[in-house]
Amino acid sequence: VECCVRTGRAGTMLRRALHFGLASGLLSRRLGTRRGGSTLGKVEGSGGYCVRYWDGKVSEIKKKLQSVLPGGTWDPLYDTSHLPPEHSDVVIVGGGVLGLSVAYWLKRLEKQRGAIRVLVVERDHTYSQASTGLSVGGIRQQFSLPENVQLSLFSVNFLRNINEYLAVVDDPPLDLQFNPSGYLLLASEQDAGMMENNVKMQRQEGAKVCLMSPEQLRNKFPWMNTEGVALASYGLEGEGWFDPWCLLQGLRRKVQSMGVTICYGEVTRFISSSDRMQTPNGEEVILKRIHEVHVKMDNSLEYQPVECAIVINAAGAWSGQVAELAGIGKGLPGTLQGTKLPVEPRKSWRRRELSLPPPPNRSGYGRYVYFWHCPQGPGLEAPLVTDTTGAYFRREGLGSNYLGPVLDIATTLGLNRVRSALRSRYYKPCPHFPPQEEEPDPENLEVDYNFFQDRVWPHLARRVPAFETLEVRRAWAGYYDYNTFDQNGVVGPHPLVVNMYFATGFSGHGLQHSPAVGRAVAEMVLEGHFQTINLSSFLFTRFYLGEKAPEHNII
Repeated sequence: VECCVRTGRAGTMLRRALHFGLASGLLSRRLGTRRGGSTLGKVEGSGGYCVRYWDGKVSEIKKKLQSVLPGGTWDPLYDTSHLPPEHSDVVIVGGGVLGLSVAYWLKRLEKQRGAIRVLVVERDHTYSQASTGLSVGGIRQQFSLPENVQLSLFSVNFLRNINEYLAVVDDPPLDLQFNPSGYLLLASEQDAGMMENNVKMQRQEGAKVCLMSPEQLRNKFPWMNTEGVALASYGLEGEGWFDPWCLLQGLRRKVQSMGVTICYGEVTRFISSSDRMQTPNGEEVILKRIHEVHVKMDNSLEYQPVECAIVINAAGAWSGQVAELAGIGKGLPGTLQGTKLPVEPRKSWRRRELSLPPPPNRSGYGRYVYFWHCPQGPGLEAPLVTDTTGAYFRREGLGSNYLGPVLDIATTLGLNRVRSALRSRYYKPCPHFPPQEEEPDPENLEVDYNFFQDRVWPHLARRVPAFETLEVRRAWAGYYDYNTFDQNGVVGPHPLVVNMYFATGFSGHGLQHSPAVGRAVAEMVLEGHFQTINLSSFLFTRFYLGEKAPEHNII
């Protein structure tokens, strides 16, 4: 209880109240999170009753003190409204769409309303550098892994019925401006076989995707030059793009209405306890359990300790650093304890390294996003087109405007060549991307306009002749959570830091999969296993076992 303690009877009353009443209540809650593990079950039982009982006692004591103190007003020593609570069942590190989606599903799936206390910590209160707001907002089913197709099918249903999930009483409905124009992926002769196999799998999972010949492409999209195209795959349903900022704001508004606390600060430390145990093969491992998170507040040296039972690492590009704070990867190389979370920030100008270790002295890769105007460009029927060279574009609005970054190296090299490159011991750079000394520095978000002029525009103009006269209006760059191991998501618990769960590492497709991933993590926390979609291949343990789940269709 924070108040101005005055001398005399009122001060004595307050000290006695703190000593005999509040101390006992807070102690009971502290034991629940530190020694008793998760408090999720206790909220419904005696522990939850105790917490609510002492919360009520605090209110009573405040009223009594207010009546006896001179002046009759309750003046706190300082404003604490910006601080996170001292106790939370779940702390989610990262307030982007993935973190907010986990918060939403935890509250939606809780057994009793108000049973789970959830805190979301976001370090960028403006979201100016968040991957969500800088995304082009696409969603598709055209992936090479069945799990990613299933995630997309679940998520597109969520987005189509967004107001059934995220509506808030007395607030206006959300308008995601979903444009179902589909994705059109172009393949060269050497990639056509892989594309056929992918489409077969996608259809088996329930996606509506068709194959198109060059002649069919010319008939449907007469503005396209099909030179060098052997085959194309076209999404007929459930693919397109939407407003990512609207989804972010809708999730934030909804979770707050459900009782989730959002604070703006940075997680700087985890306090944990540890136990030693032996595996069946005789290896000694240390199991850790986080019981306190330190949150440093914006523009301040102060921090708030938050006792918790569960931590969700949804920190996006910085989730690898958050994992290190918890001691993940700080063991002997080659051991489970020494296995790092291989997620790092990359400038959102995409380029991929074929799942191989980076060459020495190579900085981050990523993607610039360019916005250009072209009055004679493709019309309203244009899908999001990915070229065989690595460039892609989509229409933006109704005013002959377009967005386009550079697609990753996997498509540029061709999927068949990706297979051989994965077996090769050496990285073979692609001629469509800059040499090592020209790689963008991931520490800043400045845009190189010459890169578009020299490296991107020629390929766009070759595929769409009308783009010969395009005019670049603006551009931006952002970070994304690049998984250096296999460019795929990390979902579920850590095997040694037993109460830290992951929702990160999607390397550019986290936004479109966020509704499904949020539910998957919530199911794992609440039920101990995946229920809606089996994402076992995305667990952290694959990094230690060397079992890659590479997604080749990264766009």
